[in-house]
Amino acid sequence: MDTLSYKTVSINKATANKEWLVIDATDQVLGRLASRVAILLRGKNKANYTPHADCGDNVIIINADKIRLTGKKMTDKVYVRHTGYPGGQRYTTPKELLNHTPLAVVQHAIKGMLPKTRLGSDLYRNLYVYTGNEHPHQAQNPKQINLNEI
Repeated sequence: MDTLSYKTVSINKATANKEWLVIDATDQVLGRLASRVAILLRGKNKANYTPHADCGDNVIIINADKIRLTGKKMTDKVYVRHTGYPGGQRYTTPKELLNHTPLAVVQHAIKGMLPKTRLGSDLYRNLYVYTGNEHPHQAQNPKQINLNEI
């Protein structure tokens, strides 16, 4: 038997087969949506997944303002940020954040599920989130997918 017959193939940025996907977030639970989108962005759903390379897809999320949170998370969950000044902790709930910047809740959830490295920053740039049904990426011929079938 030839010892070199089995080789591990690593995908790099040039050889990755990246697609454009559209996901409708209407009535989707936030955490489940975010975890599935993070898998698509990372490329873990592909047979040629490589942990150190950007081999995931470009994901477009439409209707991000119509997501759903279960239980009392809309009012009881708290996002904490700091202004950088002494005593500068600021708190906000998803309900306030959806009224002010509707995209931030979805983006924050997905970004938290990506690696905290340079690779994670590159993967996050493959995410496009919009509030309405329209998006400016029609030229890429994105494929509509249903997250419940993944």
